[in-house]
Amino acid sequence: MKVIISGYGKMGHMVEGVLKRRGIELVCATEDVCAIPKEVAKECVCIDFTTPDAFRANYPVIAGLFKAVVVGTTGWYDIKQDVFAAFEKEGTPMVWASNFSIGVNAFFAAVQRACEVLKGQGYKPHVEEIHHIHKLDAPSGTAKSIAAIIAGTLGETPEIGAQRIGEVPGTHIAEFTSGVDKLTFTHEAFSREGFAEGAVAAAVMADTLTGIHEFKDLIL
Repeated sequence: MKVIISGYGKMGHMVEGVLKRRGIELVCATEDVCAIPKEVAKECVCIDFTTPDAFRANYPVIAGLFKAVVVGTTGWYDIKQDVFAAFEKEGTPMVWASNFSIGVNAFFAAVQRACEVLKGQGYKPHVEEIHHIHKLDAPSGTAKSIAAIIAGTLGETPEIGAQRIGEVPGTHIAEFTSGVDKLTFTHEAFSREGFAEGAVAAAVMADTLTGIHEFKDLIL
């Protein structure tokens, strides 16, 4: 398997390190993914960690260029159907996630199970997220995913609080409060490495997949 990284910021560098440790060939890391020659791209899986604006501009080209694409960028979900349609039209496999951390995906599963138990028992949910000051979207895509799980399972739509503090890699909290007690679920990332590990795992999967998949559906 060969990989091209789209976006060579902190996450791009972290993905590069994981690829090296796993012995996976990195063809290049670039801030201009649309300039990759098609004959090169068609042999590669693209791992995209750019910005919401960059992905919105690039996705029609990316869908036609690559063998498969892993999208770790968030902040584009309002055009999700347009993005999916572009990949379906090109027949390009896509794996996407609001968060590629294995721990966060276990967190999703735990929250969903809790909601199944708490449904109809009078619990009010709240979601809080804390990230570094450089993160461009707020609330985070992960927080929105948590809220969607809660709304779809518990039947209550939570408010989402978003904080931007220093260099915090990412903390997500889901609370369920009743008149007699409170349940709190927390995932705290110590670094971005967990996101990079999950994205590379997704790229390995995408290399042999067809269709469009959310990462959590592949591992849970």
